[in-house]
Amino acid sequence: MLNHFTITITDEEGVKQYNLNKIIKKLFFYAVLFLTAFIIVSVGTIYYLSQSVQETEAKKERMQRAYFQLVQKNKRLQNSTKKIQEELAQKRLQLEEVSNSLSEIETLIGLKPSAQMSLQQRVDLTKLSSENIAAMLQFIPNGSPVEYKGITSKYGWRIHPTLNKRELHPGTDMKAKTGTPVYATADGVVEYAGYHKRSGYGKLVILDNNYGFKTYFGHLSRIEVKAGQFVKKGDLIALTGNSGLSNGPHLHYEVRFIQRPLNPYWFIKWNANNFNEIFHKEKRVPWQSLIAMITNIKIVKKQDRARRLSLLDRQSKGK
Repeated sequence: MLNHFTITITDEEGVKQYNLNKIIKKLFFYAVLFLTAFIIVSVGTIYYLSQSVQETEAKKERMQRAYFQLVQKNKRLQNSTKKIQEELAQKRLQLEEVSNSLSEIETLIGLKPSAQMSLQQRVDLTKLSSENIAAMLQFIPNGSPVEYKGITSKYGWRIHPTLNKRELHPGTDMKAKTGTPVYATADGVVEYAGYHKRSGYGKLVILDNNYGFKTYFGHLSRIEVKAGQFVKKGDLIALTGNSGLSNGPHLHYEVRFIQRPLNPYWFIKWNANNFNEIFHKEKRVPWQSLIAMITNIKIVKKQDRARRLSLLDRQSKGK
């Protein structure tokens, strides 16, 4: 009877008795239950917090890696930007050089572009295509009329070797043995072919080339063309000799523009490799207007010409 206590409570509803031993047991049970729940909740909270910390650490690592990658990318962008800036500076210098070179070309050929024109427009105005260059070298005297062996008498004022008086030598005397082939230096029509006593050139061929140019071939031994005949650049027109007022075999060669004699030497040395030099060497020719005209002309290739002739032939037969 001493192992437990009984508590008796009397109220309006009656008498109630409570066994203290049972209360203690309940309290102990609830305490154990609470402690168990507390432990479970604590363990769960600790686990959750631990997982959160791990996720936070992982996120931190990812952010650090992303930051490092951004830093590296930023460095690459900075290096790339620096390289682009250097390339732009180099391109700017190259454009300035091109502009300066273009200005020289414009000066040589007499162009005066307006200030509003772009660099591309200026380039388009001055550039010549390969076809345009071929056209100029086909229609305007260039290259040597004989195998080049040198010059015995230059263009300009001199003492005439046979008349013994000072006079303008309007051409160039080229070294050549008698019988050396003489070739046309540009397309043209034979204006004169015969003996020309008044000039002292002896047997003379005059070719009326294009755009106001003429070429004279004097002191010939034999003439291979006739007046009115059309010739192309490279065609054989004569053989060198010693006819007329000449003190030895050679070729007297002249290049004239609207009857004004030009220095033939620059035209003898003129070719596709030094094409622009003629604009600087010979300034008595209005190259600007000539180039503007040449740019509208194209050389018809042999195969193209053959195709066109064949087409015309078929059309004529069809009729």
